[in-house]
Amino acid sequence: MVKDRDYYEVLGVGRNASSDELKTAFRNLARKYHPDINKDPGAEETFKEINEAYQVLSDPDKRAAYDRYGKAGVSGVGNGFDYSQVDLSDILGDLFGFGGFGGFGGFGSTQYSSRQRNAPRRGADLQTTVTLKFEEACFGVDKEVQFSRDEKCSRCHGTGAEPGTSPQRCYTCNGTGEIKTNRQTMFGSMVQVSTCPTCNGRGEIISTPCTQCHGRGLERKTVKKVVSIPAGVDTGTRIRLSGEGQPGDNNGPSGDLYVDIRVNPHKYFHRKDADIQLDMNINIAQATLGDEIDVPTIDGTEKLKIPAGTQPGRVFTLKGKGIPRLQGSGRGDQKVVINVEIPNSLTPEQRDLMEQLAGTMGTEVIPQEKSFWDRLKDALNG
Repeated sequence: MVKDRDYYEVLGVGRNASSDELKTAFRNLARKYHPDINKDPGAEETFKEINEAYQVLSDPDKRAAYDRYGKAGVSGVGNGFDYSQVDLSDILGDLFGFGGFGGFGGFGSTQYSSRQRNAPRRGADLQTTVTLKFEEACFGVDKEVQFSRDEKCSRCHGTGAEPGTSPQRCYTCNGTGEIKTNRQTMFGSMVQVSTCPTCNGRGEIISTPCTQCHGRGLERKTVKKVVSIPAGVDTGTRIRLSGEGQPGDNNGPSGDLYVDIRVNPHKYFHRKDADIQLDMNINIAQATLGDEIDVPTIDGTEKLKIPAGTQPGRVFTLKGKGIPRLQGSGRGDQKVVINVEIPNSLTPEQRDLMEQLAGTMGTEVIPQEKSFWDRLKDALNG
């Protein structure tokens, strides 16, 4: 091979090649020139050159230095190439037919280790839903939730073995959970690591499984937890309870429990973010002459002064009578929207009085510049 070729040329990629494109190019060339497959003279040197190019271009820092200064920026890579800096496990694993190919070392006898199959693993997350009344969502509440999850078997206490017996070390893998097979290559002694077929990676054999959990060490249980729900939640709010999910494997941490909130609508109050809207009916006399009325709020009854001549759709604001803000301080407001009720029927006396009033008010029709709904929209939007 010609020395000092451009690394991009060696791999047959452009200078803007992505990491995936680099890996694909290297994989294809490795299959073609690996000395265990290609017996032509010079295949080993070509393979070394391919490795050298991939080592540099697959490392972002080395690639940046190479792009700026050429091989001078990565001096030492080309001479005495260090294979221990390259992880070829995912690329050459299928080349050798290895199920678990550990790593890549230098020349000579080297042992490789796979990812530990018995390493601790985090448990899965769980989800449940709790339904609240409108007032509970406003002020917060302690609520009991019920859900199912795996817990240690109460009979075998998590061992998976019937009481009176105990798990035994696997005779095939001697408790490691792995089977290792050596293979000699140009790089030294490579080790194929695979899951032990006898114990399925556990390192233990349960000769007499627990009759309650059938050897799992876990059983499904219904769990009840009291959740402190803060003031101001709404439908769609999610609360996380750390460590209340599924137990982890091999002493790994438990997952989390997510509690999704659903709030039932109120008969009178309507929520908009932290504000509350209330539609309030008054009669025509109250609207015309003015009055002081009692207005319900989530805190109780509040007095509201209705000025004389109040028009339908007018909005009054009760400051600080809304919902506590979930992420912030203070509370929203309560918007009271006035609706003037027109009586459906009148007593003879009332009708006579209304006719007298009508005679004094004239019959001229004065168009409004804005409709009732436009005025209501303007009021609610401030």
